[in-house]
Amino acid sequence: MKGKSLEEVHESVATQGKVKGFRKILAFLGPAYLISVGYMDPGNWATDIAGGSQFGYALIWVLLMSNIMALLLQSLSARLGIVTQRDLAQASRETYSPFVNYILYFLAEIAIAACDLAEVLGMAIGLNLLFDISLLNGVFITVLDTFLLLFLINKGIRKMEAFIIVLVAIIGISFVCEMIFAQPELDKIVAGLVPSLPGEAALYIAIGIIGATVMPHNLYLHSSLVQTRKFDRTKEGVKQALKYNFIDSTIALNLAFFVNAAILILAAATFHKSGMYEVAEIQDAHKFLAPMLGTKWAAILFAVALIAAGQSSTVTGTLAGQIVMEGYLNLRIQPWVRRILTRLIAIVPAVITISIFGESVTGKLLIFSQVVLSLQLGFAIIPLIHFVSDKTKMKGFHISRVTQIAAWLIASIIVSLNGKLVYDEIKGWIEASENPVWLWLTVVPLAVGFLALLIFIIVKPFVIKPKEHIFNHSPHSLKLKYARTGDSAKKNIAVTVDFSDADENALNNAFALGGTDATYTLIHVVETVGAIMYGDEIVDHETSVDEKLLAEYDELLTAKGYRIKTKLGFGNPGKGIPKIVNEGHFDVLVMGTHGHSGIKDLLFGTTVGKVRHGVSIPIVIVKK
Repeated sequence: MKGKSLEEVHESVATQGKVKGFRKILAFLGPAYLISVGYMDPGNWATDIAGGSQFGYALIWVLLMSNIMALLLQSLSARLGIVTQRDLAQASRETYSPFVNYILYFLAEIAIAACDLAEVLGMAIGLNLLFDISLLNGVFITVLDTFLLLFLINKGIRKMEAFIIVLVAIIGISFVCEMIFAQPELDKIVAGLVPSLPGEAALYIAIGIIGATVMPHNLYLHSSLVQTRKFDRTKEGVKQALKYNFIDSTIALNLAFFVNAAILILAAATFHKSGMYEVAEIQDAHKFLAPMLGTKWAAILFAVALIAAGQSSTVTGTLAGQIVMEGYLNLRIQPWVRRILTRLIAIVPAVITISIFGESVTGKLLIFSQVVLSLQLGFAIIPLIHFVSDKTKMKGFHISRVTQIAAWLIASIIVSLNGKLVYDEIKGWIEASENPVWLWLTVVPLAVGFLALLIFIIVKPFVIKPKEHIFNHSPHSLKLKYARTGDSAKKNIAVTVDFSDADENALNNAFALGGTDATYTLIHVVETVGAIMYGDEIVDHETSVDEKLLAEYDELLTAKGYRIKTKLGFGNPGKGIPKIVNEGHFDVLVMGTHGHSGIKDLLFGTTVGKVRHGVSIPIVIVKK
C-alpha cells in the first residue's frame, strides 16, 4: 500500500486563507529550516575547523559556493514535491524497476545511518565536553531522543518546526557570541570570499567542505516536507507555492551558511592566527577556545551549539528514514520502531569502534561517515534532476534549459569531488592494509558496481523514455464480490476501508447488517508522516489517490443500490477513526483486520484495540 509522503502531517498547514504579504509567506516558512540543520550537523564541523585552522579565512568562498549549490538542489527537491505531490523516493519507485529501487533504497538507508552516526558522535562529544560524560555513555544517552521525536510528531509539524528553529537559533546565537569573543579581521573575511587555493592541501579540504555540504537525505526530506502546506492546486497557486518555498530555502540555507562560516572564521581567528595549523578535531577546538579567547563561555557555548546541532539533525534524519522506507518499499512501520532501528544502526558501530580503539578515533569515524554519504549522493541528485526536467511528470512546471545546465554542472562537480574522495579513501585503505586481497574482492567490486549503476541512472532517461510505473494501493481493480442481504435496525453504518483484501469481508458484513436501506460511510485514514504532522491541511499524491479510490468505491457501490458516503481522515488511524465515528452519530462500526499478531503488531501497530477504546458504539470486527 502506497501512501502520502509523511502522511501524518500531509497538508496539515493551511495557506489559502492567509492574506498576501508577510503572513502569506509565514504560512509557507518552516520546511527549509528542518532541511538547514543537515547543513550544520556535526559532520560539517570537522571540515570547517580544519579549513579555518590551516588556511585562515581563505576558504570562505568554498562555503559560499557550496551554499549556492545546495540552494539550487534543494529548490529542485521542493519543486518536485510541490508539483507532483510525490517525494523523491516515491518518484523513483514509480520510475525505476523494483530491482533498481531496492538498491537505491539500500543506499539511501546506509546514507541515513552514516549521517546518524555523525549526529550520534556529535551529541556524545557535546555531552562529554559540557558535562564530562564519557563518549561511550554519551552514545547510549542519544537513544533517548527517540522519545523526543515521537513526542514532537504527535504535537504536529508546526511545533516540530518551532523546536528545530529554536535549536538553530541556539546555534546561531552561540556563534554570534563566539565572534564577539574572537574579534575576527573583517577585511580578511571579505578577502576570503575571493576564490583562491593556497596549496594542494587546501584543495583536499575544499573537496571535504563541498562533499559534506549537500546531504542526500535532505533531498528526500525537502520533497516531502513541502507537501505539508495545503494550497490551491491551480497554476497560480503552484507558482505561488514555488516562490514562497524558494524564499523559505534562501533564508534557511543562508543561516546554515552563516553557522558554517562562523565555525571556519572562529578557527581562523583563534588557531590559525596563533600558528596552531593542525587543529582539526572537535575536542581539540573546544579545549583551546577558553584559554585563547580568555573566557570559559567560549568553550561552553561551543559545546551547547554542538549538542543543538546533533539533536536537530537527528530529528530530521529520522523523518528522512521514514520517507525513504515508505517511498521505496511502500512499507510503513511504527514510528518508534523505525526510530530505534535507525539509531541502533548508528550506535552499534560507534560503540564497537570506541570500545576497541578508544575515544581518539571519533574524528576518523566522522570522516568515514562523510565518505559513506559521498557514495550515495549521486543516486539522489541525478534522479532528481531527471524528474524535474521531465515535461510530462512536472505538468508544465519543468525547469528551464539554463537551470538544467546549471543543475547538471553542479551535479558533475559534487559527484566528481565525492568520487575522488571515495577513490582516495579506498586507495588509502588498500595501501595501509597488510592483506589487501579481501578489499580487492569486496570493497573494490562493490564500488565498481555502484559506479555502473550511477552511469545507468544518468544515461537511461536520455536513451529510453522512462515509463511511469504506478505502484499504489488499489482495491484490486474494484473486482469485489458483494452480498445483498440483511435487514436490520442499523441504519447508519460506518465501515473502515484500506483498499486491501480486507475490504471485501468488511463491506459484505456491513451489507449483511443494513441491507439496501442503511446509509454506509466508508472511512479511510491517510497515515503517512506528512498526514500525522500536518493533518487535513496536507495536499500530496497519496491524499489525491485515496480520495480517488474512495470516489471509485462510492460510484461502484452506489451503482449496486447502496447509499454511500465517504470520509477521509489524516494521521494515526487509532485516533483518526474514533474522531470521525464520534462526530458522525453512527449505529455501528465495521472494521476489517489484516490478521497479524505478535511481532507484527509491534512493527506495524494495532488499530482495532485503540479504536475499540475510543468509541462508544458497537464494533463488528471482521477477520481476513
